[in-house]
Amino acid sequence: MAEGGSQGTLVSGVAQRYATALFELAEESGAVDAVAASLDAFSGLIAESEDLARLIESPAFTAEEQVGAISAVLAKAGITGIAANFIGLVASKRRLFALRGMISAYKRLVAEAKGIVSAEVTLAEAPTSKRVDEIRAALKGVAGKDVDVSIKVDPALIGGLVVKMGSRMVDASLKTKLNSIRLAMKEVG
Repeated sequence: MAEGGSQGTLVSGVAQRYATALFELAEESGAVDAVAASLDAFSGLIAESEDLARLIESPAFTAEEQVGAISAVLAKAGITGIAANFIGLVASKRRLFALRGMISAYKRLVAEAKGIVSAEVTLAEAPTSKRVDEIRAALKGVAGKDVDVSIKVDPALIGGLVVKMGSRMVDASLKTKLNSIRLAMKEVG
């Protein structure tokens, strides 16, 4: 167990260092938002393609294979400039396993620089845009500043929602409430 924890720490340390270097370069070039948009586009590609996710996570591919494949994906997706160079560098350094962490760390740095709080909201089903706006407004009221809301869907929640904002987490899901009731009934019985 400790080994997995140290591996996670290693990945997060690598991710933070690369993300910080990328952020500083993007800031100097006046391309913070453009890089963020390109990284978001690449994240979307990873989420849509099991083959791309496997290429990024598997140590079985050589650096040359990873660089070649990543270059082709970037070209096809029209991702260029600093973000493309960064992803290519990460591939050549055999650090693709940490790329998702790097993208998340970069987004956190952008949010901090802009004074935006990030929140992850998990719902049982995909919300309407009106519902997302309501959630964003409620979280803005709590945080006192703009909130960048990322939505995740987890049908296992049954209903309700789970909100993670910074170090705070609010679990108002039906699944958790039902589990609490089950636990209370077991203690009584």
